[in-house]
Amino acid sequence: MRNALGLMLASVVAAVVIAAGGWFYYSARADQGAPKTIAARTADPLPAQAKLAAKDDVETTAAIAAKPAAAAPAPAPVMPMQPKQACANPNALGVSRVVEIDTTGGPGFGFEHFKQFDFLTEKEVVLTFDDGPWPVNTPAVLKALADECTKGLFFSVGKHATYHPEILRQVLAQGHTVGTHTWSHVNLNSKKMTEQQVKDEVEKGFSAVRFALGTNPAPFFRFPQLQHNPAMVTYFGTRNVAMFSTDIDSFDFRKGATPEKIVETVMTRLDKLGKGIILMHDFQKHTGEAMPALLARLKAGGYKVVQMKAKTTLQTLPEYDEALMKDMKVPTAGTNTRPISSVVQTVSQ
Repeated sequence: MRNALGLMLASVVAAVVIAAGGWFYYSARADQGAPKTIAARTADPLPAQAKLAAKDDVETTAAIAAKPAAAAPAPAPVMPMQPKQACANPNALGVSRVVEIDTTGGPGFGFEHFKQFDFLTEKEVVLTFDDGPWPVNTPAVLKALADECTKGLFFSVGKHATYHPEILRQVLAQGHTVGTHTWSHVNLNSKKMTEQQVKDEVEKGFSAVRFALGTNPAPFFRFPQLQHNPAMVTYFGTRNVAMFSTDIDSFDFRKGATPEKIVETVMTRLDKLGKGIILMHDFQKHTGEAMPALLARLKAGGYKVVQMKAKTTLQTLPEYDEALMKDMKVPTAGTNTRPISSVVQTVSQ
């Protein structure tokens, strides 16, 4: 009996020992295999860009409309401009002011024939040149003006413009104003000229200068020999073309004219009047030779140069444009009447 009880007690103890050993074994294995953990810390805030990026991944199904941002103004169109060159001469005569002329109704300037518009103040002059363009002589005038960084007004003869368009384009490129002076420099007041012939001389001259320049000239006109045809004076009013006479004639076209005489003629008259529109001719050799000395005298005398520009350009008549092309045997079809700048452009230099 006692032996049986002892055997049962030994069996129970053995079972307890075996169970405890198994628990200890599996508990130790579990401690080795499980990852160690630590308390989670608060996440750092996302930077602004990360927040936006994360928000972009979320599909939005509805939202309150925000006030739309004001639209950015459209950029202004870039207009081609001629670069303004600095004057290399620190003591240059220069240009004291630029006046813009509204040519509506055909106003006249120059007291020899027109006395209505007295716009020059004391010691102001306008430099004007007739009959060009012409080789050697016109470039000489241009150089003298460029050396003093000043500007003039050129009245071109239509025929001469077609002979030497490259020179007339140089006049315009240097910032001078280009007007017209008929087709062939005839006296428009001659009794031999019919009204139609007078109109043809004027309008063909307009078209020729436009052709040579590749763009419209200023609506400025000077009568050859200062012979003002009354009917054409009225006509220019309908064409809105300003007419020019003069205040001071240099008489540089006269036989025996020398650079010295030209300068003295201009300055003697100018000193008496105190101001005025000066008439010269870039067609004449002695004019180009006289210009450096004349500009020096103007500067020394305290005179100021005023440049005249037009508010609008001259609109030529198509029938005269076509007639000119036919006379010059230039094809009128296609793009021949387009400005050169719209056909040929320098893209690399």
